[in-house]
Amino acid sequence: MSSLPSWQAVALLLLLGWLYASILARLFLQWVGPHSDPNFQHGIFVPLFALFVLWQDRKKLQATESAPSWMGLPLVVLSLLMLILGVLGAELFFSRASLLILLAGLIVLFQGWTLFRAVLFPWACLILMIPIPNLILQQITFPLQLQAARLATGLLELVGVPVLRQGNVIVLASMPLDVAEACSGIRSLLTLVTLAIIYGYLTETRKRVRVVLAVAAVPIAVAANSFRIFGTGLLVQHWGPDKAEGFFHAFSGWLIYVVALIMLFAVHRAISLLWGNPEMSSPEAKPA
Repeated sequence: MSSLPSWQAVALLLLLGWLYASILARLFLQWVGPHSDPNFQHGIFVPLFALFVLWQDRKKLQATESAPSWMGLPLVVLSLLMLILGVLGAELFFSRASLLILLAGLIVLFQGWTLFRAVLFPWACLILMIPIPNLILQQITFPLQLQAARLATGLLELVGVPVLRQGNVIVLASMPLDVAEACSGIRSLLTLVTLAIIYGYLTETRKRVRVVLAVAAVPIAVAANSFRIFGTGLLVQHWGPDKAEGFFHAFSGWLIYVVALIMLFAVHRAISLLWGNPEMSSPEAKPA
């Protein structure tokens, strides 16, 4: 794989820094700043994971033959148009996503499609670091609230707790539980999908298993969040309304990730038993 002359590479990096410095700074603060978005605090790990994948594949990438293509130029133009529209329209998602399109265009323009296909996975993973626009997020959040309330109500009825559901509000004898946006499970859903992709890459070589684990993260996150609300309902019913907030509420927020990860491991184990271990079925594998 050939590389750009040093002065061109430096000039290109300086140009990218000038174009995207403020955009990336605001994105970083949304991940870890004092007023960070709790739904996207996992974003800080995504570029680190992408860099790890590139570093792990460095020998294969260095051996990739360079075949620059002018087909990358339309992608560069598209990314700049997205950047302009995003800045003028104060649409953060457009301006942030334009960086990914620009990277794809520059790779194709200077190195070709073969290299872009080689880095497609870490490039695609970078999409997970960009917060979803609020308009789309709200369309996802409310159905999740209703689903979480519905499942938690069913579990409470199953154990004999008198309960009535009114939309996203679970009415108990002692107090109503409002399944608010923060309790919809969107935070755990986005985080768990990211963790499932990272986990699948680190533990599996089979692409179909990686895909199944990423897809399975969605129902797992919904089920784990519903179980959290169910547990809160039990605490409120048997130990008092104060158990719906404070330490118990915060602790259950962390516990949901533990439960979800255990469920993800269980799904992976079930897949391994169902589809077998590729290392054991390999011709080179020998019994101990």
